[in-house]
Parts: sequence; C-alpha cells; structure tokens
Amino acid sequence: MTREPLEIISPRSLKVGVSLFVRKGEQSLWENGIFQNCLFLVMLLRRVPSVGEVHLVIGGGDGGIEDARRFLGDDAPAPLIDMNEAASRLDLMIEMSAQLDREWMVRFRQRGGRVVSMRVGNDYVIDIERMIFDRPPALLVTGAPYDEIWTLPQYENTGVPYYRSALRAPVRVLPHLWSPLVLERAAAQLPAEASFGYRPGRRRWRAGIFEPNLCMVKTSPLPMLCCEAAHRENPDLLEHVWVYNALALKEHGGFQSFATSLDIVRHGLATFEGRFPFYQVMARHVDVVVAHQWENAQNYLYYEALHGGYPLVHNSDRIGGCGYRYRDFDCEEGGGMLLHAYAQHDFNLDAYRRDARAFLETLHPEHAPNVEAYGEAIGALFSRAVAA
Repeated sequence: MTREPLEIISPRSLKVGVSLFVRKGEQSLWENGIFQNCLFLVMLLRRVPSVGEVHLVIGGGDGGIEDARRFLGDDAPAPLIDMNEAASRLDLMIEMSAQLDREWMVRFRQRGGRVVSMRVGNDYVIDIERMIFDRPPALLVTGAPYDEIWTLPQYENTGVPYYRSALRAPVRVLPHLWSPLVLERAAAQLPAEASFGYRPGRRRWRAGIFEPNLCMVKTSPLPMLCCEAAHRENPDLLEHVWVYNALALKEHGGFQSFATSLDIVRHGLATFEGRFPFYQVMARHVDVVVAHQWENAQNYLYYEALHGGYPLVHNSDRIGGCGYRYRDFDCEEGGGMLLHAYAQHDFNLDAYRRDARAFLETLHPEHAPNVEAYGEAIGALFSRAVAA
C-alpha cells in the first residue's frame, strides 16, 4: 500500500512536531546537546514557509507536559503536546530526543503522516561500543517505518551508510544548527564578577577539557596530552588544567597509570572534576578550551567557546577555520597550537571574535540557507508517494 503525494503544499499548511524526552525530577538543557538541538530545530521550522504549526511533543520518559514546562521554563519556543494529541494533529513527526514507538509510527503513517528520524549523535560508534561491551542499547533497530533519516555533515562518513542499511530508509544530510539564545539566557544569570567571555591579560592560562568521556568520539586523554606537550615546552604557560566529566575515569586503573605518568599531574597542575554547565566554569575558572573529537567535528562546546571569544584548541575541520586547529590525533601539534594561541590570542582578539561571529551566523536557525535546506527536505517528503 502507498500513500499518494499531496499535489500542493499550501503555505503555512503543515503541522510539524519534534519529539522531546522528558523525565520526572531534575532535568537540564545542559545535560547534552540534543535538548538544545530540539529547540533550535523548532526555531527553524517556524520560519519554513510550508509550516503553519510547530510543536514540541513530549514522550519517551516518565515525565509529562507539566514536567516539561518546569524543565524548559522560558526556553520553550513552541507549544507542548503529548503523543496522543500528536497522533491526530500532526502531518510530520520528527523523532529527535525521544525515540518513537513503532506501533505509534505505523498508525500515524497509515493516516497519511510522515515520520523522520533526526540523528544528531555518532550512532555507529555508540551502538558498536554498546554491543561489544555489553552496555544498554542506544539506537534501537526495531524495523520502524521511517520515511527518511536526517543527519548532520559530520556523520557523512560513519553515519549515512549505517542509517541507510540498518534503518532501511533514505538518508538526507542537513545543516547543523546553533543559536546563542540558551547560552546568553543562562550567562545573564551569572554575577557581574563572573561574567561569561574571554578576558585578556592573564600571565598564565587555566585550561579546560570538557570531553564527556561517554564513548570514543570525545574523550579526555588526547587533550591532556596536548596540555602535557605545551607544559613540557613552556612550564610557565599553564596555571591549571581542569579535566571535567572525569570523576569515573579517576577510578580506572589504566587511566590512573596514564594520568600519573604526565608532568601536568605530577607537578600538581591537573585535577579531575565532575560535570558542570560550560558557561559557569568558563566564567570563573578557564581561559582556554583544549578539545579533541573523532568523527564528531560539529560541537556546541566549540560554538559556545567561540561565541565567548575564548581560545579553542581543537582538531575539527567543520568550524570555518576558527580557533587553533591541530590535525587528527597529533597531540604534539596540539601542544604547539596551545603555545601559539597563548602567544597570539590577546593581540588578535578582535579579528578572532570577528571571524567567529561570521561563522556562527551560518549556523543560526533563522539563517536563510538553513531554512531553505530544511524546507526543501520537508517539501520532498510530501511531494512523493511513500510506502506505508
């Protein structure tokens, strides 16, 4: 059975939902990037000419709409509805932070709706690690009938073939989205003496490493080696190295052996901390961000650092030439870039901020090429017959 295409998509005719995972109890937009990604996608969808209504659809967890209101506060950019209302109200459902029930999807598509899964994590690496190491599953291959999979440019290599084969659906690559809205609202609550934004003039820098250490794509050891290489070259460069999201690593014997072999640890510069909102620790404790990624080159952390004018030492090829880039896994080059940043950043701060601002504008949900790309993707979904 197939559903016939709509002959014409009238302006402002479509009703679109984006799934949001909500649980009872404490929940924060700073737990992971996907919550903010949901908000930015909704901001964009409101600008698409064919879209008349946009909703955040609450599902997946044990929380309801009231829990979502407490969680989002003033950051909710669209009305909240539950899965029951979504089933009868929407034309397009975008699975994002909450995975959809297969039977719900079947019924939704039978009444003519379209379902897209927006994949914004490196699911191939995450899934393989969880299979091999007997951890709880992440992406569930359930045979759910997606009309299309949407993903980001950073996953063209590892994600696109995986999604196409495992999920048996066409895959479309769409722009990564980011706005400073959430960051600025949060940073506005900081006290005046701890404002967010780089402040030049410190004699020694405090480095921050923020990799989540949840899977191989973003981990702390290589940024630690970048700091180590810089410290060996210039022992007066670093005042402190804060390794965040690392409390669990401290208990691992292999990590202990690695860390205690480093001069930054033996000389008392490095400490290992828990997880904190980025804007809070940057405002008080950090001058330079040292980062590393593997097949995960588009990161909100990078955008937030650039927005604040902070020097960013990184290995990403997808942030418009901003920051101080080293290649691949070359920690020695990373150390050299940290030394270069220390020597040059304060002198070139205006140009650094100008370049960062120009790049970040291309990510904005209301940036015309981004709106056009997502609008074209939606138009394609409703311009062809799709197998039920």
